[in-house]
Amino acid sequence: MSGTSASTSTTSTTSTTGAIRPATARSGPGAPPAGPGTDVASFADGLSVTFERRGSGRPVLLLHGGGGPRTVAAFAGTLARYADVITPTHPGFGGTARPDWFDSVDDLALTYLELLERLDLHDVLVIGSSMGGWIASEMAVRDTGRIGGVVLVNAIGIQVPGESVADVFALTPAELSALSFHDPGAHAVDPTTLGPEQRAAIAANFRALAVYGRDRGMRDPKLRRRLARVAVPALVVWGLSDGVAGPAYGRAFAEAFADGRFEPVAECGHLPQIEQPGRLLDLVLGFGAGGAAR
Repeated sequence: MSGTSASTSTTSTTSTTGAIRPATARSGPGAPPAGPGTDVASFADGLSVTFERRGSGRPVLLLHGGGGPRTVAAFAGTLARYADVITPTHPGFGGTARPDWFDSVDDLALTYLELLERLDLHDVLVIGSSMGGWIASEMAVRDTGRIGGVVLVNAIGIQVPGESVADVFALTPAELSALSFHDPGAHAVDPTTLGPEQRAAIAANFRALAVYGRDRGMRDPKLRRRLARVAVPALVVWGLSDGVAGPAYGRAFAEAFADGRFEPVAECGHLPQIEQPGRLLDLVLGFGAGGAAR
């Protein structure tokens, strides 16, 4: 990855290595936007990362899972009332470009660590949903002092003897919804009601997910033992009705950290930010994003 520092400008849109260019104006030089702003960070070898930034306060990096950036969009907006929330779109998701060489969770973790350096952020709370929790964990293992804590929300990415993660690539949309939600009828999206563009976007997100994790079984077999070296506190939030990865898997995740805590969420599946956003917000704020619960 490029080690060049970022430059921020409200006038230049030239894509150069090391540049972070705002697509919407900020409120002042170096000031975080009060409302959502979309930026693009350019790295070496044709890699760019699109991210939104909104709010003020403690910096929070919010990482989406395999469902794409829309799965955390509403929660990001709510959390931005309490924190400076940066929400990247993983390259290949949400219609963004992905260079052929950029094909692993390691690539994502290293890129986002560099992004934190470019933005000169410290004491960052990294929150990851599902695959985003895997990325957050890999970041924490490699961190050199930028991260102040991690929150894993029904994360995947470790290997736990006797505990399996559902093969989402072998499931129909209806089967995946049944495993993902405590109440699929209230939250699942019926693909037959979507237009061609929406269906194409979902398919593209799934292809991107496959690139990053399918051949690896959606896990890093060495990650679990490496988590013991993470010095910052970790909160593992788990919807108890998750059929993708069960609560025992989540408890093993929390126990792998030197300073890990497991918080179960009742009447909730794989996506607490959608099924129980208020409960998740309270847990995040209590853990440190806003200093105290509501």
